[in-house]
Amino acid sequence: MKTIQDRTDTAVFSLNEKVYESYDFVIEEATAKHIFYINEICEETLSSAKARGTGISGRPPELLEKKMKEGEAIIAFAPDGKWAGFAFISLWENGKYVSNSGLIVAPEFRHTGLAKKIKRKIFELSRKKYPKAHIFSLTTGLAVMKMNHELGFEPVTYSELPNDELFWENCKSCINCPILLSKERKNCLCTAMLYDPKSNNISDSLE
Repeated sequence: MKTIQDRTDTAVFSLNEKVYESYDFVIEEATAKHIFYINEICEETLSSAKARGTGISGRPPELLEKKMKEGEAIIAFAPDGKWAGFAFISLWENGKYVSNSGLIVAPEFRHTGLAKKIKRKIFELSRKKYPKAHIFSLTTGLAVMKMNHELGFEPVTYSELPNDELFWENCKSCINCPILLSKERKNCLCTAMLYDPKSNNISDSLE
C-alpha cells in the first residue's frame, strides 16, 4: 500500500513530467559554438553513472570538443537556453561501424521524452553521414534498449561488434570493465544492439 508521501511524490513527479513535456526543446547538431557546455556534460555523465551504479564510461573533454567541431554530436536545450541533453557518434573500422554513444539528459529534464528525441536525432545524423554503416549501441539501460528496438536495432553478440582496439579502450573507464576483461571481451553487463542498413528500411520513414 502506498503511503501519503508516496502518493504525493508520484503526483509531483507526474506534474513535473507534464510541465516539461510542454517544453519545446531545441535539438540540433552540435558545433564549435557549443564547446562551452562540455564540462557540464562530462560532469553530469559521471555523476549519473555514480548515482545509478551502472557502467557509463567517461569521455574526456577533448573527445567531445572534437565531436562538436566535426559535426558528429547532437545537443539539446530548453526554451530558456539551458543545456538539456547530449549524444555523439563515432566511426570504427574505416566506416563499417558507427556507434551512438554518450546519451545524457540533465536531471531536471528526465522523464520528459527528451532522451527519445535525442536518440532519434543522433540516429538520423548517423544515417545521414554514414548511410552504409552498421550502427551499434552498448547499454545497460532498459529505456535505451526500447528506443533502439523502435529504430530497428536488434540484440547481437559481442562478436558482431568492431574489433578496433581503440573502441575497447573506451571501456576501461567503465566500472564493469573487470567483468568484460574476465570474459575476454565476449560478454559483459551491457546489451549489444545493432542496426543493419541492408535489412532495414525504417530510415525511409524518418523525418
